[in-house]
Amino acid sequence: MSQKNKPHTYLIGEIGQNHNGSIDIARLIIDLAARPAIDELFHYKLMGMDAVKLTKRDLNFELSNSALKKPYNTPHSFGRTYGEHRKALEFNDEEHYELYKYAKEKGLDFVETLCAPSCLSLLKYFSPDRLKVASRDLTNLPLLQALAETKLPLILSTGMAGQKELNEALDVITNYHDNISILHCVSEYPTIPQNVNLNSIPFLKENYPEFVIGYSDHTIGIATPLAAAAMGAGIIEKHITIDRMMKGTDQSGSLGIEGVQRMVRDIRLLELSLGEKAIFSDPAVEKAKVKLERSIAVKKSMKEGDILQEDDFQMLSPGDGYKWNEKDLLIGKVLKKDIDENEIIYPEFHF
Repeated sequence: MSQKNKPHTYLIGEIGQNHNGSIDIARLIIDLAARPAIDELFHYKLMGMDAVKLTKRDLNFELSNSALKKPYNTPHSFGRTYGEHRKALEFNDEEHYELYKYAKEKGLDFVETLCAPSCLSLLKYFSPDRLKVASRDLTNLPLLQALAETKLPLILSTGMAGQKELNEALDVITNYHDNISILHCVSEYPTIPQNVNLNSIPFLKENYPEFVIGYSDHTIGIATPLAAAAMGAGIIEKHITIDRMMKGTDQSGSLGIEGVQRMVRDIRLLELSLGEKAIFSDPAVEKAKVKLERSIAVKKSMKEGDILQEDDFQMLSPGDGYKWNEKDLLIGKVLKKDIDENEIIYPEFHF
């Protein structure tokens, strides 16, 4: 079942630093994002994710010198200091380009979170389909201006901001273009249910109707992104990995292989399930309607020549006879042939 060209929730698999500095691992995560979702009950082959996302930092514009030199002795460390750790997890421009090309071969869009204006150097190699502004940089107005000047579509995360900060960011970006998406987000890892506040999604949709509204999720599991999609989120972003037990601070809070498959499957099935704003009897229920709905039947055996009265009636299945709202068509009619107890009254047989 092809959904690619139909309106659907734009699903972004966030690789982040789950590649652990390995191009090969990053490719495997891209493979995971590109897999179609399978619904085994109805044998549907559903569309997979739409995009993957990488993050690019420039350590010269990332942290203070003292923070870079600080010892980083944790089970998830990739270096003796935090600076060495961050450096080990960074790909250069050429490596980003290599992964961009690989994602394109797999039919995926490629989104980049750029954390400094200098990271725009990768535009010499390729143009991402969208640029992402991390929650922490929503108030980094010089960065927003540099990104907006590219005229590339921008995604904003609101994880650390209120409406004032969001409006200030939009004021900067809309000087250059309005191809903007806003993701409700909570920068708590993992986000506990009481703090998710999914009702921010309809608030954003009502107050910023000119922009696509979505949700960047940091909860455990798939219930919250599924609910966000049901509430009308046009974009869902979720951290993904090939192994939640791998080294790395984001691995355990990400979706693994089975989790990705379940989330994508359930959101794609949800999209098929939404339908239209109306109530009607779908043709698909006709078989069940005939089998299970009730029709007017007689309570007792009756003879040819008997006159039907309302007291003779009851409602029994199947549903291919007269409905109760049609009882006036039967009252006072003379039977043309006998009818047994507990049988449906059909016009062609009985009058």
